[in-house]
Amino acid sequence: MPLNLRIPGPTPVPDEVLGELSRPMINHRGREYASILGECTEGLKRVFQTANDIIFYPSSGSGALESCIVNTLSPGDRVLGVSIGSFGKRWGEIARLFGADVTMLNFEWGQGADPGAVAEKLRAEGPFKAVLVTHNETSTGVTNDVKSLAEVIKPTGALLMVDSVSGMGAVELQTDNWQIDVVATGSQKALMLPPGLGLVSVSAQAWEAHKQAKMPRFYWDWTNCMNYQRRGENPYTPPVSLYYGLRKSLELIEQEGLQNIYRRHNEIGAYCRGAMQALGLKLFADPKYASSVVTAAYVPEGIGSKDIQKILEDKYDVVIAIGQEQLTDKIIRIGHLGWVHLEDVKACMACLRETLVELGHKVPAGATV
Repeated sequence: MPLNLRIPGPTPVPDEVLGELSRPMINHRGREYASILGECTEGLKRVFQTANDIIFYPSSGSGALESCIVNTLSPGDRVLGVSIGSFGKRWGEIARLFGADVTMLNFEWGQGADPGAVAEKLRAEGPFKAVLVTHNETSTGVTNDVKSLAEVIKPTGALLMVDSVSGMGAVELQTDNWQIDVVATGSQKALMLPPGLGLVSVSAQAWEAHKQAKMPRFYWDWTNCMNYQRRGENPYTPPVSLYYGLRKSLELIEQEGLQNIYRRHNEIGAYCRGAMQALGLKLFADPKYASSVVTAAYVPEGIGSKDIQKILEDKYDVVIAIGQEQLTDKIIRIGHLGWVHLEDVKACMACLRETLVELGHKVPAGATV
């Protein structure tokens, strides 16, 4: 039985994409590779909903985030980090380690960032050179209202930099219409690829900031990357197989249509939340900000999240995530993004029901998933 991989990433890879990954190697300085790179660039612009430059890195999503920091900022620049969980905290820490003067605005885990509170912070303690925002926080199952946040951030003149590692391609994000300067994502989430590609979109304002930025960089340097990409190459050896796969995954995204993909994730997210509540589990995220790509719920009293995780994997070949940091043994997280269908999550919920019963949880009478 194949694994029912229900973690927030890496996510399952479609068979059509897996087939592309096994193609023979080609010259990464040749014409065929240049053509593939061009196709991938144009396809990603449609997913990012942008006319901005797209920069490719052989990296994780965290590498893409680091590239955003070192290419736009100088040591001492004031940065506001808007954090709603573990990954928001991480991005602020990256900026701090490179010498930025970072002010964190931390919201309670399970809540989204309140635009009014962000606007007040900007007014009271600004100006800031950049504001860091998480689009979708997988540690808590929360999606930020980036459009509303952009409306209070952009009038201040600050760069708006968005971590959309787990959101891009599954949750609406209009890069250009919402005036987002930098968006970072990774290949292993809604783009339906294995890990290994970091991707960044760069606005004109971000390029202007780049010209003045003094943080150290070599591998991450945008200018060097774009100089090579304009001639159909990368400045270092690319993961060629992932570009084969990316071309195919973008073709699949094009066939389904972005709006249909967003709708599919919304429907599956709503189902997952309802099914977990039917099992007597309390959802972790504020319903106003509940993510359509990952659902988090408290574990029943007396039951550990690791116990649930172990039985699901050992007995049912279902793999879920547990909490992070202070939530490690308090919540479970079900990922449903990328190449996912309602039947996959229904199967997960049925196995979760049996697991909870085995562990002594009293599932509400008549409850179904």
